[in-house]
Amino acid sequence: MKKKLLTGFLALTMTAALIAGCGGSSSGTTPEGSTAEDAGDSKTITVAASATPHAEILEEAKKILADQGYELKITVFDDYVQPNMQVESGDFDANYFQHTPYMETFNKENGTHLVNAGNIHYEPMGLYPGTKKSLDELAEGDTIAVDNDTTNEARALHLLEDNGIIKLKDDAGFTATKLDIEENPNNLNIEEFEAAAIKKQLKSVEYGVLNGNYALQEGLTVSKDALIYEAQDSLAAETYVNIIAVKEGNENSEKIKALVDVLKSDEITNFINEKYEGAVIPFKD
Repeated sequence: MKKKLLTGFLALTMTAALIAGCGGSSSGTTPEGSTAEDAGDSKTITVAASATPHAEILEEAKKILADQGYELKITVFDDYVQPNMQVESGDFDANYFQHTPYMETFNKENGTHLVNAGNIHYEPMGLYPGTKKSLDELAEGDTIAVDNDTTNEARALHLLEDNGIIKLKDDAGFTATKLDIEENPNNLNIEEFEAAAIKKQLKSVEYGVLNGNYALQEGLTVSKDALIYEAQDSLAAETYVNIIAVKEGNENSEKIKALVDVLKSDEITNFINEKYEGAVIPFKD
């Protein structure tokens, strides 16, 4: 399975429409107190982030960066589009919410020039109970809700395949959709929703696959609440690690290096391990 996924990743050709799965309108605004001069201020770092766990981790990093002479300004967004557009435009130095396959798809579809400045953490994707509380109850025609953006839908489908629930076509890679399902013994209904909407759908569908950040927002812990989830040593863990994304050319700036170093420090590693209890896993190169 890992060999198949790796082949798909290396040959990645992204054709997804990225607006799907990105929630509603952004709640972010220009960083409070920022000015036109901030973009050139090597001691000011502006970051667009998802609320959980990204902004929470950044708040912890802010204290350490302050001791190093940096001011970290964090703005929370509730979608997956504006953080990238804001970094592309130069209004923000970086963002922290996405994994590399999503970023590469976004670049291809939107003509942006974002790059990975550092691998920070991994959030295992899990299958969570909806109206049914156990996989022992899985039956003919049950519905499983999955994310409708291509990279995360593929990830969900591979999770289901790894656990024997479905079988995908041999050439299904990191852009797989439900159309790539080759075997579906229980004739399951794989229903696509925006990522932020899946948690609400759990009240009306049998099961749902949630991204780690949305599970956390619902107070769910993957190791305790998910029925199945991605292994820490899986190819998925390496592929879907959450990153600091910047506009190409800025990845080697001193302040971005400082931000990444702090986020990968022992202090932040310990904070993540203690706070999230396995729902967020620090990535070690």
